[in-house]
Amino acid sequence: MNLTVVRGRLSRPPSIRELPSGTRLASLDVTAERDVEGERADSVPVIWRDPPASVEGLDTDDVVVVVGRVRRRFFRAGGMTQSRTEVEADVVLRARQKARVQRAVTEAGATLEDLLAG
Repeated sequence: MNLTVVRGRLSRPPSIRELPSGTRLASLDVTAERDVEGERADSVPVIWRDPPASVEGLDTDDVVVVVGRVRRRFFRAGGMTQSRTEVEADVVLRARQKARVQRAVTEAGATLEDLLAG
């Protein structure tokens, strides 16, 4: 199972674009602090397919929780094959929305438990 939860601050406002397929794609950069003091923070690129309109209300320094999966995609650029590792979000919530964050994380954990039990 590929499951990740990231909590951190947006380092820039979301970038939203429409793909040729008509799918809306939001790109976010989340800076996640580490648990160990003095260690550098992690910069986590996040993509969110067909996000709700509320994504446009997010801004730099908003603290968010992302639930999704890690994926690596390959693409051609400049005649070379390149890759990028990013989190593909199922849900992005402001951290202050504690009940909704709790529910999203609990649902993800339950899915993981079901997989381990099966």
